[in-house]
Amino acid sequence: MKKELELLLEQLEDLKHPSVVEEQYSTPPPLAAELLTIAYLHGDIANRVVYDLGSGNGILAIGAKLLGAKRAVGIERDSHAVEVARRNSQKLDVAVEFIICDVRAVHDKCDTVVMNPPFGAQRASRHADRVFLKKALEIAHVVYSIHNAGSEQFLRQFVQPATVTRFPASFKLKRRFWFHKKDKINMPVDMYRIVAP
Repeated sequence: MKKELELLLEQLEDLKHPSVVEEQYSTPPPLAAELLTIAYLHGDIANRVVYDLGSGNGILAIGAKLLGAKRAVGIERDSHAVEVARRNSQKLDVAVEFIICDVRAVHDKCDTVVMNPPFGAQRASRHADRVFLKKALEIAHVVYSIHNAGSEQFLRQFVQPATVTRFPASFKLKRRFWFHKKDKINMPVDMYRIVAP
């Protein structure tokens, strides 16, 4: 199942002009497939309402729908990214809703949030990960999120008393911005399953 999902997600168009300020790093298909498979095996995708906060090119929302989400919604404030995401959902013939808005404006409830939030590495996006985590736990009982390796202590403190399970992974990052020195790197990351009390 994971490999089949990964092959489908590899067909998706990436953002042509990503924003460094917004830290627009599209989730690589192998990582997206891994996160979504874990969520699926925990019963958090099939027949559930799944929101993808900061959906970018739509990969997580589209993958959730491919795995049987009752409803998949992508939240993204970049209208150009939403155009790409809508084309991607049409390409794979899945019905995913994409809403152009800031994550702070979301008030609907859902079953599960899947997200690859900004890590907060750029000055303009410092603490953006906190905004995403806070909102995710406001709207869902279960959250799957990708963060820099080494963030576990912060994350556990920030989301307490939620239950946290960590899944080490690798983010295969292609040269995307002018300051990247190599064509490709494997950046260690952690995926988390966060369950609200």
